[in-house]
Amino acid sequence: MEFASKRARLAGKSILDSGNPWFVPLDRLRSDAQSRGKSLVSFANYDYLGLSDRPEIKKASAEALARHGAGALGSRLVGGERSMHSEFEHAVADFIGVEASLTLVSGYLTNLTIISHLLGVKDLLLIDELCHNSILAGAKNAKAELVAFRHNDLEHLDSILKEKRGSFRNCLIVVEGLYSMDGDIPDLPKLLELKYQHNAWLLVDEAHSFGVLGKQGRGISDHFGEDPNDIDLIVGTLSKALVSCGGFLCARQEIIDWLRFTLSGFVYSVGLSPVITATAHAALDIIAAEPELPEQLRVVSEMFLAKARAAGLNTGPAIGRAVVPVMFGDLRSTMFASQELLKKDIYAPPIVHIGVPKDLPRIRFFLSSRHREADIDQAIAVLKEQDFQAAPATESVF
Repeated sequence: MEFASKRARLAGKSILDSGNPWFVPLDRLRSDAQSRGKSLVSFANYDYLGLSDRPEIKKASAEALARHGAGALGSRLVGGERSMHSEFEHAVADFIGVEASLTLVSGYLTNLTIISHLLGVKDLLLIDELCHNSILAGAKNAKAELVAFRHNDLEHLDSILKEKRGSFRNCLIVVEGLYSMDGDIPDLPKLLELKYQHNAWLLVDEAHSFGVLGKQGRGISDHFGEDPNDIDLIVGTLSKALVSCGGFLCARQEIIDWLRFTLSGFVYSVGLSPVITATAHAALDIIAAEPELPEQLRVVSEMFLAKARAAGLNTGPAIGRAVVPVMFGDLRSTMFASQELLKKDIYAPPIVHIGVPKDLPRIRFFLSSRHREADIDQAIAVLKEQDFQAAPATESVF
């Protein structure tokens, strides 16, 4: 209808005029490359620890399907509960080092539902300005007063707390453990200092930092050597290091017990699929048993970052953990760079102003412990050799 067409134009539909690099079937790209005697290198997936093809994970998934079927077939409150749900939740809590956890069918839903559930009209909500859309959506649904502080600027956060905290009943600070568009992290020790100083709660979204940060991959608290129990709420996803789908919450036992009966996104949603639960649990078992995996990822990520910067590429504030963006001067250059990479069987789709500020287009490289130095060298060489600032209008390869 006309309304939808108009909204599409306003959202930037014209971007697609030079080709659509999104929604490209990865299996098709792989088979196309294989038909030419090549292999596809993907920098577009969240498989940070390289677990997606592990046989023990596939076996656990198949066994769960055969034993339990594909779906939970109901809300866990009334018919969807399986013993494997609580077993997995206990394993997640034990791995991170907290009292309890709760799983939901969507990582996006987890943020969307928990933030509005916690806060009311007499409360204050402070979020980093670069937080994920799921956090922004949850914040907009909350009845609390919402204030965004400058990205990773904890002096700005402190000034807001000094000005406003005394006027509100409760205060929640929300940050991410590893920012998915910039590849940087917040100063957790300073955040904890501010949390206690101003009697606030702290929620950390560990979607991209779980399995990635810290010597054992336990997240940002592991990275800084802090007690994870000092973080009031840890949010995570099963779709990154745990190579499946869904979300989880970690908190004190009494909080999780309360949420089981009151959190709308949990109570009114179907339970986590047995297949997904088994997949994520098997992945978690591997991470716990092989603590060298996060170290392997660190080496690969820092290698990519060092080589990119040595080539003169703009990688922004990335620290070299799993996510490294390469910034471009304009949209056209970004789209062209992605096409040139794909011509070399390297899939790294562009991120444009639908997901990032209009003047900061980029290609976001997701690193995996399975990436080889040759993969990285080839990608960097493609980006270095092209004059993307003067990118020509070429026929799309997508």
